[in-house]
Amino acid sequence: MSTTTMITRPASASVAADLVFTGGPVYVVDGARGRASSVAVRDGRVVAVGHDEVRELIGTRTEVVDLEGRLLIPGFQDAHVHPVGAGMEMGQCDLSEYETAADYRRVIREYAEANPDVEWITGGGWSMEAFPGGLPHRSMLDDIVPDRPVYLPNRDHHGAWANSLALRLAGITRDTADPADGRIERDADGEPTGVLQEGAANLVGRLLPPSTAEDQVAGLLRAQAVLHSLGVTAWQDALLGAHANITDATSAYLTAVDRGQLTARVVGSLWWERDRGAEQIEDLLARRERGTRGRLSCRTVKIMQDGVAENFTAAMLSPYLTSCGCASDNSGISFIEPEALRGYVTALDAHDFQVHFHALGDRAVREALDAVAAMRAANGWKDTRPHLAHLQVVHPDDIPRFRALGASANMQPLWAAHEPQMDTLTIPFLGPERAAWQYPFGELARSGATLAAGSDWPVSSPDPLHGIHVAVNRRVLGSDSPVFFPEQRLDLHAALAAYTAGSAYVNHLDDTGSIVVGNHADLVVLDRDPFAGAAGEIGSTRVVETFVGGERVFGG
Repeated sequence: MSTTTMITRPASASVAADLVFTGGPVYVVDGARGRASSVAVRDGRVVAVGHDEVRELIGTRTEVVDLEGRLLIPGFQDAHVHPVGAGMEMGQCDLSEYETAADYRRVIREYAEANPDVEWITGGGWSMEAFPGGLPHRSMLDDIVPDRPVYLPNRDHHGAWANSLALRLAGITRDTADPADGRIERDADGEPTGVLQEGAANLVGRLLPPSTAEDQVAGLLRAQAVLHSLGVTAWQDALLGAHANITDATSAYLTAVDRGQLTARVVGSLWWERDRGAEQIEDLLARRERGTRGRLSCRTVKIMQDGVAENFTAAMLSPYLTSCGCASDNSGISFIEPEALRGYVTALDAHDFQVHFHALGDRAVREALDAVAAMRAANGWKDTRPHLAHLQVVHPDDIPRFRALGASANMQPLWAAHEPQMDTLTIPFLGPERAAWQYPFGELARSGATLAAGSDWPVSSPDPLHGIHVAVNRRVLGSDSPVFFPEQRLDLHAALAAYTAGSAYVNHLDDTGSIVVGNHADLVVLDRDPFAGAAGEIGSTRVVETFVGGERVFGG
Protein backbone atom coordinates (compact mmCIF):
# COMPACT_ATOMS: atom_id res chain seq x y z
CA MET A 1 0.00 0.00 0.00
CA SER A 2 1.30 3.47 -0.83
CA THR A 3 2.43 5.74 1.98
CA THR A 4 0.25 8.84 2.46
CA THR A 5 1.38 11.82 4.53
CA MET A 6 0.31 15.41 5.18
CA ILE A 7 3.28 17.78 5.17
CA THR A 8 3.75 21.52 5.31
CA ARG A 9 5.37 23.30 2.36
CA PRO A 10 5.55 26.95 1.36
CA ALA A 11 3.06 26.71 -1.54
CA SER A 12 0.14 29.08 -1.02
CA ALA A 13 -3.40 27.76 -0.80
CA SER A 14 -4.24 29.24 -4.20
CA VAL A 15 -1.60 27.22 -6.04
CA ALA A 16 -1.13 24.19 -3.80
CA ALA A 17 -2.13 20.81 -5.15
CA ASP A 18 -4.79 18.66 -3.52
CA LEU A 19 -2.79 15.52 -4.24
CA VAL A 20 0.82 14.87 -5.21
CA PHE A 21 2.33 11.56 -6.28
CA THR A 22 6.08 11.40 -5.95
CA GLY A 23 8.87 8.88 -5.69
CA GLY A 24 7.94 7.58 -9.19
CA PRO A 25 8.25 6.18 -11.75
CA VAL A 26 5.31 7.61 -13.69
CA TYR A 27 4.39 6.18 -17.10
CA VAL A 28 2.45 8.98 -18.74
CA VAL A 29 1.36 7.22 -22.01
CA ASP A 30 2.16 10.35 -23.99
CA GLY A 31 4.37 10.33 -27.05
CA ALA A 32 6.11 13.56 -26.10
CA ARG A 33 7.29 12.30 -22.73
CA GLY A 34 7.57 8.68 -21.67
CA ARG A 35 8.41 8.99 -17.99
CA ALA A 36 8.19 11.33 -15.02
CA SER A 37 8.56 10.91 -11.28
CA SER A 38 5.97 13.29 -9.81
CA VAL A 39 2.39 14.30 -10.59
CA ALA A 40 0.23 16.99 -8.98
CA VAL A 41 -3.57 17.08 -8.94
CA ARG A 42 -5.94 19.95 -8.19
CA ASP A 43 -9.74 19.96 -8.46
CA GLY A 44 -9.70 16.49 -9.98
CA ARG A 45 -7.30 17.28 -12.82
CA VAL A 46 -3.59 16.94 -13.44
CA VAL A 47 -1.87 20.32 -12.96
CA ALA A 48 1.80 19.29 -13.16
CA VAL A 49 3.85 16.37 -14.45
CA GLY A 50 7.58 16.30 -13.91
CA HIS A 51 10.17 15.60 -11.27
CA ASP A 52 11.33 17.30 -8.05
CA GLU A 53 9.95 20.67 -9.15
CA VAL A 54 6.40 19.33 -8.78
CA ARG A 55 6.96 19.11 -5.02
CA GLU A 56 6.80 22.91 -4.93
CA LEU A 57 3.02 22.50 -5.23
CA ILE A 58 2.81 20.69 -1.89
CA GLY A 59 0.98 22.84 0.64
CA THR A 60 -0.31 22.43 4.17
CA ARG A 61 -3.38 20.50 3.08
CA THR A 62 -1.86 18.52 0.22
CA GLU A 63 -2.08 14.74 0.42
CA VAL A 64 1.23 13.25 -0.65
CA VAL A 65 1.38 9.71 -1.98
CA ASP A 66 4.87 8.25 -1.88
CA LEU A 67 5.00 5.75 -4.72
CA GLU A 68 8.03 4.07 -3.15
CA GLY A 69 9.29 3.02 -6.56
CA ARG A 70 5.97 1.65 -7.72
CA LEU A 71 4.59 2.63 -11.12
CA LEU A 72 1.88 5.26 -11.58
CA ILE A 73 -0.11 4.92 -14.82
CA PRO A 74 -3.32 6.34 -16.29
CA GLY A 75 -6.47 4.47 -15.30
CA PHE A 76 -7.33 1.45 -17.40
CA GLN A 77 -10.43 1.68 -19.60
CA ASP A 78 -12.40 -1.37 -20.70
CA ALA A 79 -13.77 -0.79 -24.20
CA HIS A 80 -16.15 -3.79 -24.17
CA VAL A 81 -17.63 -5.11 -20.93
CA HIS A 82 -20.97 -6.17 -19.42
CA PRO A 83 -20.65 -5.10 -15.77
CA VAL A 84 -24.29 -5.12 -14.70
CA GLY A 85 -24.82 -8.69 -15.88
CA ALA A 86 -21.50 -9.73 -14.38
CA GLY A 87 -22.36 -8.17 -11.06
CA MET A 88 -25.79 -9.79 -10.98
CA GLU A 89 -24.37 -13.22 -11.85
CA MET A 90 -21.98 -12.88 -8.92
CA GLY A 91 -25.07 -12.89 -6.69
CA GLN A 92 -26.71 -15.88 -8.43
CA CYS A 93 -25.51 -19.39 -9.33
CA ASP A 94 -22.07 -18.24 -10.41
CA LEU A 95 -20.08 -20.94 -12.23
CA SER A 96 -17.37 -18.67 -13.61
CA GLU A 97 -14.68 -19.71 -11.12
CA TYR A 98 -14.96 -23.44 -11.92
CA GLU A 99 -13.77 -25.56 -14.81
CA THR A 100 -15.21 -29.10 -14.68
CA ALA A 101 -18.63 -30.67 -15.17
CA ALA A 102 -18.41 -32.21 -11.69
CA ASP A 103 -17.76 -28.81 -10.12
CA TYR A 104 -20.64 -27.27 -12.05
CA ARG A 105 -23.05 -29.94 -10.85
CA ARG A 106 -21.86 -29.54 -7.25
CA VAL A 107 -22.20 -25.73 -7.28
CA ILE A 108 -25.65 -25.86 -8.92
CA ARG A 109 -26.88 -28.41 -6.38
CA GLU A 110 -25.48 -26.41 -3.45
CA TYR A 111 -27.00 -23.18 -4.77
CA ALA A 112 -30.41 -24.81 -5.24
CA GLU A 113 -30.30 -26.28 -1.72
CA ALA A 114 -29.27 -22.95 -0.21
CA ASN A 115 -32.00 -21.03 -2.08
CA PRO A 116 -35.18 -23.12 -1.80
CA ASP A 117 -37.43 -20.12 -2.49
CA VAL A 118 -35.80 -19.06 -5.75
CA GLU A 119 -38.29 -19.75 -8.55
CA TRP A 120 -35.67 -20.25 -11.30
CA ILE A 121 -32.10 -21.42 -10.91
CA THR A 122 -30.09 -19.01 -13.03
CA GLY A 123 -26.72 -17.32 -13.13
CA GLY A 124 -24.22 -18.95 -15.48
CA GLY A 125 -20.58 -18.89 -16.51
CA TRP A 126 -19.91 -22.52 -17.49
CA SER A 127 -17.19 -23.25 -20.01
CA MET A 128 -17.86 -25.29 -23.15
CA GLU A 129 -14.53 -27.09 -22.85
CA ALA A 130 -15.82 -28.95 -19.77
CA PHE A 131 -18.13 -31.07 -21.94
CA PRO A 132 -17.60 -33.34 -24.97
CA GLY A 133 -18.04 -31.24 -28.09
CA GLY A 134 -18.78 -28.25 -25.86
CA LEU A 135 -22.32 -29.54 -25.20
CA PRO A 136 -23.74 -30.49 -21.80
CA HIS A 137 -27.09 -32.31 -21.56
CA ARG A 138 -30.33 -31.51 -19.77
CA SER A 139 -30.13 -34.81 -17.85
CA MET A 140 -27.08 -33.48 -15.98
CA LEU A 141 -29.38 -30.86 -14.46
CA ASP A 142 -32.53 -32.96 -14.14
CA ASP A 143 -31.12 -35.27 -11.48
CA ILE A 144 -29.89 -32.46 -9.23
CA VAL A 145 -32.73 -29.93 -9.71
CA PRO A 146 -35.80 -31.87 -10.87
CA ASP A 147 -38.47 -29.59 -9.39
CA ARG A 148 -37.50 -26.11 -10.60
CA PRO A 149 -36.54 -24.76 -14.01
CA VAL A 150 -32.82 -24.20 -14.60
CA TYR A 151 -31.42 -21.76 -17.15
CA LEU A 152 -27.66 -21.13 -17.17
CA PRO A 153 -25.95 -19.10 -19.90
CA ASN A 154 -22.45 -20.25 -20.74
CA ARG A 155 -19.32 -18.17 -20.23
CA ASP A 156 -19.50 -16.42 -23.59
CA HIS A 157 -23.27 -15.84 -23.27
CA HIS A 158 -23.89 -17.08 -26.79
CA GLY A 159 -25.64 -20.21 -25.55
CA ALA A 160 -27.48 -21.55 -22.52
CA TRP A 161 -28.04 -24.85 -20.71
CA ALA A 162 -31.56 -25.69 -19.57
CA ASN A 163 -33.13 -28.61 -17.75
CA SER A 164 -36.13 -30.57 -18.98
CA LEU A 165 -38.61 -28.60 -16.89
CA ALA A 166 -37.40 -25.31 -18.40
CA LEU A 167 -37.78 -26.77 -21.91
CA ARG A 168 -41.31 -27.95 -21.11
CA LEU A 169 -42.31 -24.55 -19.74
CA ALA A 170 -41.03 -22.97 -22.97
CA GLY A 171 -42.88 -25.53 -25.12
CA ILE A 172 -39.66 -26.71 -26.76
CA THR A 173 -40.01 -30.17 -28.29
CA ARG A 174 -38.49 -32.11 -31.17
CA ASP A 175 -41.01 -30.34 -33.42
CA THR A 176 -39.92 -26.82 -32.44
CA ALA A 177 -38.22 -25.09 -35.35
CA ASP A 178 -34.92 -23.30 -34.89
CA PRO A 179 -35.31 -19.50 -34.80
CA ALA A 180 -33.67 -17.58 -37.63
CA ASP A 181 -30.94 -16.28 -35.33
CA GLY A 182 -30.15 -19.42 -33.35
CA ARG A 183 -30.14 -23.19 -32.99
CA ILE A 184 -31.69 -25.78 -30.68
CA GLU A 185 -29.12 -28.53 -30.15
CA ARG A 186 -30.64 -31.99 -30.65
CA ASP A 187 -29.55 -35.57 -30.06
CA ALA A 188 -29.42 -38.31 -32.68
CA ASP A 189 -33.17 -38.91 -32.24
CA GLY A 190 -34.00 -35.24 -32.78
CA GLU A 191 -34.80 -34.52 -29.13
CA PRO A 192 -33.62 -31.17 -27.68
CA THR A 193 -30.53 -31.73 -25.51
CA GLY A 194 -31.01 -28.66 -23.33
CA VAL A 195 -28.40 -26.50 -25.07
CA LEU A 196 -29.77 -23.45 -26.86
CA GLN A 197 -27.48 -21.40 -29.10
CA GLU A 198 -27.73 -17.67 -29.78
CA GLY A 199 -31.33 -16.51 -30.35
CA ALA A 200 -32.72 -19.92 -29.39
CA ALA A 201 -31.69 -19.23 -25.78
CA ASN A 202 -34.37 -16.58 -25.57
CA LEU A 203 -37.08 -19.22 -26.05
CA VAL A 204 -36.44 -20.11 -22.42
CA GLY A 205 -34.74 -16.93 -21.22
CA ARG A 206 -37.84 -14.81 -21.86
CA LEU A 207 -39.67 -16.79 -19.18
CA LEU A 208 -37.31 -15.79 -16.37
CA PRO A 209 -38.69 -13.39 -13.78
CA PRO A 210 -37.44 -9.91 -14.70
CA SER A 211 -34.71 -8.47 -12.56
CA THR A 212 -35.73 -5.53 -10.40
CA ALA A 213 -34.22 -2.08 -10.66
CA GLU A 214 -32.57 -2.52 -7.26
CA ASP A 215 -31.16 -5.90 -8.34
CA GLN A 216 -29.51 -4.14 -11.24
CA VAL A 217 -28.17 -1.28 -9.16
CA ALA A 218 -26.71 -3.78 -6.70
CA GLY A 219 -25.12 -5.70 -9.58
CA LEU A 220 -23.68 -2.49 -11.05
CA LEU A 221 -22.14 -1.42 -7.75
CA ARG A 222 -20.77 -4.91 -7.11
CA ALA A 223 -19.14 -4.89 -10.56
CA GLN A 224 -17.87 -1.33 -10.20
CA ALA A 225 -16.04 -2.29 -7.01
CA VAL A 226 -14.40 -5.23 -8.81
CA LEU A 227 -13.37 -3.08 -11.78
CA HIS A 228 -11.96 -0.31 -9.59
CA SER A 229 -9.95 -2.91 -7.67
CA LEU A 230 -8.38 -3.87 -11.00
CA GLY A 231 -7.55 -0.28 -11.93
CA VAL A 232 -10.46 0.29 -14.32
CA THR A 233 -11.65 3.90 -14.14
CA ALA A 234 -13.88 3.98 -17.24
CA TRP A 235 -15.63 1.52 -19.50
CA GLN A 236 -17.96 1.03 -22.43
CA ASP A 237 -20.96 -1.08 -21.47
CA ALA A 238 -21.38 -3.20 -24.58
CA LEU A 239 -25.14 -3.76 -24.32
CA LEU A 240 -27.69 -1.34 -22.92
CA GLY A 241 -31.09 -2.60 -23.96
CA ALA A 242 -33.41 -5.59 -23.77
CA HIS A 243 -31.92 -8.67 -25.41
CA ALA A 244 -31.71 -12.41 -24.65
CA ASN A 245 -33.14 -12.17 -21.15
CA ILE A 246 -31.20 -8.99 -20.40
CA THR A 247 -33.22 -6.19 -18.85
CA ASP A 248 -32.13 -2.73 -19.99
CA ALA A 249 -29.71 -1.43 -17.34
CA THR A 250 -29.91 2.24 -18.35
CA SER A 251 -32.20 3.05 -15.43
CA ALA A 252 -29.81 1.34 -13.03
CA TYR A 253 -26.97 3.54 -14.27
CA LEU A 254 -29.09 6.68 -13.99
CA THR A 255 -30.13 5.73 -10.46
CA ALA A 256 -26.48 5.32 -9.53
CA VAL A 257 -25.71 8.71 -11.11
CA ASP A 258 -28.51 10.41 -9.18
CA ARG A 259 -27.40 8.78 -5.91
CA GLY A 260 -23.79 9.80 -6.48
CA GLN A 261 -22.75 6.14 -6.63
CA LEU A 262 -21.39 5.96 -10.19
CA THR A 263 -17.72 6.74 -9.66
CA ALA A 264 -16.52 5.40 -13.03
CA ARG A 265 -16.89 7.15 -16.37
CA VAL A 266 -19.24 5.05 -18.52
CA VAL A 267 -20.19 4.98 -22.18
CA GLY A 268 -23.36 3.01 -22.81
CA SER A 269 -23.75 1.14 -26.12
CA LEU A 270 -27.46 1.18 -26.96
CA TRP A 271 -28.57 -2.17 -28.34
CA TRP A 272 -29.62 -2.35 -32.01
CA GLU A 273 -32.65 -4.64 -32.21
CA ARG A 274 -31.94 -6.87 -35.17
CA ASP A 275 -35.58 -7.76 -35.77
CA ARG A 276 -36.32 -4.06 -36.38
CA GLY A 277 -35.06 -1.66 -38.99
CA ALA A 278 -34.17 2.01 -39.32
CA GLU A 279 -37.43 3.03 -37.64
CA GLN A 280 -35.76 2.34 -34.28
CA ILE A 281 -33.35 5.24 -34.75
CA GLU A 282 -35.95 7.68 -33.40
CA ASP A 283 -36.14 5.56 -30.24
CA LEU A 284 -32.34 5.52 -30.01
CA LEU A 285 -32.19 9.30 -30.27
CA ALA A 286 -34.64 9.59 -27.39
CA ARG A 287 -32.68 7.04 -25.37
CA ARG A 288 -29.45 8.94 -26.05
CA GLU A 289 -30.92 12.14 -24.66
CA ARG A 290 -32.51 10.40 -21.68
CA GLY A 291 -29.43 8.30 -20.90
CA THR A 292 -26.70 10.94 -20.99
CA ARG A 293 -26.26 12.41 -17.54
CA GLY A 294 -23.39 12.90 -15.14
CA ARG A 295 -20.67 10.33 -15.80
CA LEU A 296 -22.91 8.31 -18.14
CA SER A 297 -22.96 8.94 -21.89
CA CYS A 298 -25.20 6.97 -24.28
CA ARG A 299 -23.99 8.17 -27.68
CA THR A 300 -23.03 4.73 -29.01
CA VAL A 301 -25.08 2.01 -30.73
CA LYS A 302 -24.06 -1.66 -30.50
CA ILE A 303 -24.68 -3.85 -33.55
CA MET A 304 -24.07 -7.56 -33.15
CA GLN A 305 -23.31 -8.85 -36.64
CA ASP A 306 -22.50 -12.50 -35.87
CA GLY A 307 -22.05 -15.10 -33.13
CA VAL A 308 -19.00 -17.07 -31.98
CA ALA A 309 -16.77 -19.65 -33.60
CA GLU A 310 -17.16 -22.35 -30.96
CA ASN A 311 -20.83 -22.91 -31.79
CA PHE A 312 -20.32 -22.21 -35.53
CA THR A 313 -22.37 -19.01 -35.56
CA ALA A 314 -19.49 -16.60 -36.25
CA ALA A 315 -19.92 -15.43 -39.85
CA MET A 316 -17.16 -16.84 -42.08
CA LEU A 317 -16.23 -16.17 -45.70
CA SER A 318 -15.98 -19.93 -46.31
CA PRO A 319 -17.64 -22.86 -44.51
CA TYR A 320 -16.52 -24.37 -41.24
CA LEU A 321 -14.85 -27.73 -41.42
CA THR A 322 -16.38 -30.90 -40.01
CA SER A 323 -14.64 -33.23 -37.57
CA CYS A 324 -13.15 -35.09 -40.55
CA GLY A 325 -11.62 -31.90 -41.96
CA CYS A 326 -14.15 -31.64 -44.78
CA ALA A 327 -16.06 -28.50 -45.70
CA SER A 328 -19.48 -28.29 -44.07
CA ASP A 329 -22.55 -26.47 -45.37
CA ASN A 330 -22.38 -23.90 -42.55
CA SER A 331 -20.62 -20.53 -42.81
CA GLY A 332 -22.19 -19.02 -39.71
CA ILE A 333 -24.82 -16.33 -39.30
CA SER A 334 -24.84 -12.69 -40.39
CA PHE A 335 -27.55 -11.36 -38.11
CA ILE A 336 -28.16 -8.31 -40.31
CA GLU A 337 -28.21 -8.52 -44.09
CA PRO A 338 -25.09 -6.68 -45.35
CA GLU A 339 -26.87 -4.18 -47.57
CA ALA A 340 -29.23 -3.26 -44.74
CA LEU A 341 -26.26 -3.00 -42.36
CA ARG A 342 -24.61 -0.42 -44.61
CA GLY A 343 -27.78 1.65 -44.63
CA TYR A 344 -28.29 1.47 -40.87
CA VAL A 345 -24.69 2.40 -40.07
CA THR A 346 -24.78 5.32 -42.50
CA ALA A 347 -27.98 6.62 -40.90
CA LEU A 348 -26.59 6.24 -37.36
CA ASP A 349 -23.41 8.08 -38.30
CA ALA A 350 -25.49 10.87 -39.81
CA HIS A 351 -27.06 11.29 -36.37
CA ASP A 352 -23.59 11.41 -34.76
CA PHE A 353 -23.85 7.99 -33.16
CA GLN A 354 -20.70 5.94 -32.68
CA VAL A 355 -21.21 2.35 -33.89
CA HIS A 356 -19.76 -0.49 -31.83
CA PHE A 357 -19.75 -3.72 -33.87
CA HIS A 358 -19.59 -7.27 -32.58
CA ALA A 359 -17.63 -8.79 -35.47
CA LEU A 360 -15.88 -12.06 -34.80
CA GLY A 361 -15.69 -14.05 -38.04
CA ASP A 362 -13.91 -12.82 -41.17
CA ARG A 363 -17.18 -12.30 -43.04
CA ALA A 364 -18.67 -10.26 -40.20
CA VAL A 365 -15.47 -8.17 -40.00
CA ARG A 366 -15.66 -7.49 -43.75
CA GLU A 367 -19.36 -6.64 -43.57
CA ALA A 368 -18.73 -4.21 -40.71
CA LEU A 369 -15.83 -2.55 -42.54
CA ASP A 370 -17.96 -2.32 -45.69
CA ALA A 371 -20.60 -0.54 -43.60
CA VAL A 372 -18.00 1.92 -42.29
CA ALA A 373 -16.83 2.52 -45.87
CA ALA A 374 -20.42 3.23 -46.91
CA MET A 375 -20.94 5.71 -44.09
CA ARG A 376 -17.67 7.51 -44.92
CA ALA A 377 -18.70 7.76 -48.57
CA ALA A 378 -22.14 9.10 -47.71
CA ASN A 379 -21.39 11.36 -44.74
CA GLY A 380 -17.73 12.25 -45.09
CA TRP A 381 -15.36 11.85 -42.17
CA LYS A 382 -17.07 12.60 -38.88
CA ASP A 383 -15.57 12.14 -35.43
CA THR A 384 -17.85 9.24 -34.54
CA ARG A 385 -15.00 6.74 -34.02
CA PRO A 386 -16.53 3.40 -35.08
CA HIS A 387 -14.92 0.31 -33.60
CA LEU A 388 -15.03 -3.44 -34.20
CA ALA A 389 -14.87 -5.73 -31.17
CA HIS A 390 -13.54 -9.29 -30.93
CA LEU A 391 -11.86 -9.70 -34.35
CA GLN A 392 -11.14 -13.38 -33.90
CA VAL A 393 -10.64 -14.11 -37.60
CA VAL A 394 -9.63 -11.26 -39.90
CA HIS A 395 -8.85 -11.88 -43.56
CA PRO A 396 -5.42 -10.41 -44.42
CA ASP A 397 -6.97 -8.21 -47.13
CA ASP A 398 -8.97 -6.41 -44.46
CA ILE A 399 -6.10 -5.56 -42.10
CA PRO A 400 -5.16 -2.24 -43.80
CA ARG A 401 -8.79 -1.16 -44.04
CA PHE A 402 -8.95 -0.36 -40.30
CA ARG A 403 -6.47 2.50 -40.64
CA ALA A 404 -7.80 3.57 -44.04
CA LEU A 405 -11.37 3.82 -42.76
CA GLY A 406 -10.59 5.12 -39.26
CA ALA A 407 -12.16 2.05 -37.63
CA SER A 408 -10.58 1.12 -34.31
CA ALA A 409 -9.69 -2.47 -33.47
CA ASN A 410 -11.24 -3.34 -30.12
CA MET A 411 -9.23 -6.34 -28.85
CA GLN A 412 -10.08 -8.90 -26.18
CA PRO A 413 -6.49 -10.12 -25.75
CA LEU A 414 -7.16 -12.86 -23.19
CA TRP A 415 -8.61 -15.03 -25.96
CA ALA A 416 -5.41 -15.00 -28.03
CA ALA A 417 -3.79 -18.04 -26.43
CA HIS A 418 -3.76 -21.81 -26.63
CA GLU A 419 -6.30 -23.27 -24.22
CA PRO A 420 -8.74 -26.18 -24.53
CA GLN A 421 -11.62 -24.22 -26.06
CA MET A 422 -9.29 -22.86 -28.72
CA ASP A 423 -7.45 -26.10 -29.40
CA THR A 424 -10.40 -28.53 -29.36
CA LEU A 425 -13.46 -26.47 -30.30
CA THR A 426 -12.07 -23.85 -32.68
CA ILE A 427 -8.84 -24.57 -34.57
CA PRO A 428 -9.94 -27.99 -35.94
CA PHE A 429 -13.06 -26.41 -37.45
CA LEU A 430 -11.29 -23.39 -38.91
CA GLY A 431 -8.38 -25.21 -40.53
CA PRO A 432 -4.73 -24.10 -40.46
CA GLU A 433 -4.96 -21.11 -42.79
CA ARG A 434 -7.84 -19.39 -41.02
CA ALA A 435 -6.51 -20.39 -37.60
CA ALA A 436 -3.40 -18.32 -38.38
CA TRP A 437 -5.61 -15.26 -39.04
CA GLN A 438 -6.87 -15.22 -35.44
CA TYR A 439 -6.46 -12.13 -33.27
CA PRO A 440 -3.95 -10.38 -35.58
CA PHE A 441 -3.02 -7.67 -33.08
CA GLY A 442 0.57 -7.34 -34.27
CA GLU A 443 -0.45 -6.90 -37.90
CA LEU A 444 -3.11 -4.37 -36.98
CA ALA A 445 -0.60 -2.37 -34.95
CA ARG A 446 1.99 -2.45 -37.73
CA SER A 447 -0.65 -1.32 -40.24
CA GLY A 448 -1.31 1.84 -38.21
CA ALA A 449 -4.72 0.85 -36.84
CA THR A 450 -5.87 2.37 -33.54
CA LEU A 451 -5.97 -0.37 -30.92
CA ALA A 452 -8.37 -0.35 -27.98
CA ALA A 453 -8.90 -3.18 -25.52
CA GLY A 454 -11.55 -4.73 -23.33
CA SER A 455 -12.42 -7.87 -21.42
CA ASP A 456 -15.99 -8.83 -22.39
CA TRP A 457 -16.45 -9.69 -18.70
CA PRO A 458 -18.20 -11.91 -17.56
CA VAL A 459 -17.11 -13.90 -20.63
CA SER A 460 -13.52 -13.67 -19.38
CA SER A 461 -11.54 -12.05 -16.58
CA PRO A 462 -11.92 -8.27 -16.25
CA ASP A 463 -8.29 -7.89 -15.10
CA PRO A 464 -6.51 -5.61 -17.62
CA LEU A 465 -3.10 -6.81 -16.46
CA HIS A 466 -3.99 -10.38 -17.43
CA GLY A 467 -5.13 -9.12 -20.82
CA ILE A 468 -1.94 -7.12 -21.28
CA HIS A 469 0.07 -10.21 -20.30
CA VAL A 470 -1.54 -12.26 -23.08
CA ALA A 471 -1.26 -9.45 -25.63
CA VAL A 472 2.50 -9.39 -25.01
CA ASN A 473 3.14 -13.10 -24.48
CA ARG A 474 0.31 -14.74 -26.48
CA ARG A 475 -0.16 -17.24 -23.67
CA VAL A 476 -1.84 -16.99 -20.29
CA LEU A 477 0.06 -16.34 -17.08
CA GLY A 478 1.78 -19.49 -15.83
CA SER A 479 1.18 -21.48 -19.01
CA ASP A 480 3.94 -23.40 -20.77
CA SER A 481 1.83 -23.91 -23.89
CA PRO A 482 3.27 -22.90 -27.29
CA VAL A 483 3.09 -19.20 -28.08
CA PHE A 484 -0.10 -18.52 -30.04
CA PHE A 485 1.11 -17.13 -33.39
CA PRO A 486 4.07 -15.19 -31.95
CA GLU A 487 4.22 -12.77 -34.87
CA GLN A 488 1.02 -11.22 -33.51
CA ARG A 489 2.51 -10.27 -30.15
CA LEU A 490 2.46 -6.63 -29.03
CA ASP A 491 5.16 -4.99 -26.98
CA LEU A 492 4.24 -3.79 -23.50
CA HIS A 493 4.07 -0.14 -24.58
CA ALA A 494 1.48 -0.90 -27.28
CA ALA A 495 -0.57 -3.21 -25.05
CA LEU A 496 -0.68 -0.73 -22.16
CA ALA A 497 -1.53 2.12 -24.53
CA ALA A 498 -4.47 0.10 -25.92
CA TYR A 499 -5.92 -0.32 -22.41
CA THR A 500 -5.48 3.39 -21.61
CA ALA A 501 -5.18 5.95 -24.41
CA GLY A 502 -6.63 3.64 -27.08
CA SER A 503 -9.77 2.83 -25.13
CA ALA A 504 -10.05 6.48 -24.04
CA TYR A 505 -10.10 7.41 -27.73
CA VAL A 506 -12.84 4.88 -28.48
CA ASN A 507 -14.78 6.15 -25.46
CA HIS A 508 -14.51 9.80 -26.60
CA LEU A 509 -12.88 10.54 -23.24
CA ASP A 510 -10.15 12.67 -24.72
CA ASP A 511 -9.11 14.21 -21.41
CA THR A 512 -8.29 10.80 -19.95
CA GLY A 513 -6.03 7.90 -20.92
CA SER A 514 -2.73 9.70 -20.38
CA ILE A 515 -1.09 11.66 -17.57
CA VAL A 516 -0.76 15.14 -19.05
CA VAL A 517 -1.61 18.56 -17.67
CA GLY A 518 -5.34 19.25 -17.98
CA ASN A 519 -6.48 15.64 -18.05
CA HIS A 520 -8.73 14.12 -15.43
CA ALA A 521 -6.71 12.58 -12.61
CA ASP A 522 -7.85 9.03 -13.36
CA LEU A 523 -4.80 7.22 -12.06
CA VAL A 524 -3.63 3.80 -10.91
CA VAL A 525 -0.74 2.78 -8.66
CA LEU A 526 0.73 -0.64 -9.50
CA ASP A 527 2.72 -2.71 -7.02
CA ARG A 528 5.72 -2.80 -9.37
CA ASP A 529 7.01 -1.54 -12.69
CA PRO A 530 6.25 -4.31 -15.21
CA PHE A 531 8.65 -2.69 -17.71
CA ALA A 532 11.48 -3.53 -15.32
CA GLY A 533 10.67 -7.23 -15.07
CA ALA A 534 10.39 -10.23 -17.36
CA ALA A 535 7.59 -10.26 -19.93
CA GLY A 536 6.42 -13.58 -18.51
CA GLU A 537 5.68 -11.90 -15.17
CA ILE A 538 3.54 -8.99 -16.41
CA GLY A 539 0.34 -10.71 -15.31
CA SER A 540 1.61 -10.99 -11.72
CA THR A 541 1.45 -7.20 -11.36
CA ARG A 542 -1.32 -6.01 -9.05
CA VAL A 543 -3.20 -2.76 -8.51
CA VAL A 544 -2.57 -1.01 -5.18
CA GLU A 545 -4.70 2.12 -5.52
CA THR A 546 -7.18 3.56 -8.03
CA PHE A 547 -8.24 7.21 -8.36
CA VAL A 548 -11.01 8.75 -10.47
CA GLY A 549 -10.92 12.53 -10.75
CA GLY A 550 -8.36 12.59 -7.96
CA GLU A 551 -10.68 10.72 -5.59
CA ARG A 552 -9.51 7.36 -4.26
CA VAL A 553 -12.00 4.63 -5.26
CA PHE A 554 -9.84 1.64 -4.29
CA GLY A 555 -7.04 1.07 -1.80
CA GLY A 556 -5.51 3.47 0.63
